[in-house]
Amino acid sequence: MDMKLEVVVVPVSDVDRAKAFYTKLGWRMDIDYVRDADHRVVQFTPPGSEASIHIGKGITSTASGSLRNVYLIVSDIEKARADLAGRGIKVSEVFHHDGLLGPVVSGPDPKRGTYASFVSFEDPDGNSWLLQEITTRLPGREWNRTSDFATLAQLLRETEEHHGAYEKTHGKHNWWDWYAPYFNARQGGKNSEEATAAADRYMDETFHIPAR
Repeated sequence: MDMKLEVVVVPVSDVDRAKAFYTKLGWRMDIDYVRDADHRVVQFTPPGSEASIHIGKGITSTASGSLRNVYLIVSDIEKARADLAGRGIKVSEVFHHDGLLGPVVSGPDPKRGTYASFVSFEDPDGNSWLLQEITTRLPGREWNRTSDFATLAQLLRETEEHHGAYEKTHGKHNWWDWYAPYFNARQGGKNSEEATAAADRYMDETFHIPAR
């Protein structure tokens, strides 16, 4: 059975301020849903990540700023730091530890070992994030995904068939924007009806495609 980490709730005191910060990071904003004055959820996804974060109102009782040291994995720590600094984010210098969990030492790991170099930053509430450089994962830490071409072809054909129904009932849009959430949902274990609902919801919430 597949079990994936989907969302981490980040407790914030000012949703709009936090939204501006995570937008500045370059993270993709997926939704900004307001139910009423006391309930709102905004979802962001870091580039390349399968997991997202939620900020908002009425979604957690945890104190704002209490989330500590959430890891974000990068392949080049110095390049990643430069990107954040270039976006105007207050970010630490690169650092490493002298031995496993040892004292913090300035600069990247001298041997540039995988898992060994870090950068930290905080959002406006003080929720903290760690960039960790991973160039090669240790044995046993990769999930193997296998899928033969025939299976992929069948899934693409199925996606096209279900998208055809959406095209008939909705306005002009990019077919690939609908394909992506449908395809993702099916690969995540959803059936075709659930995947269709997920794709329709994504198009409505993200692109506001009108019904014909």
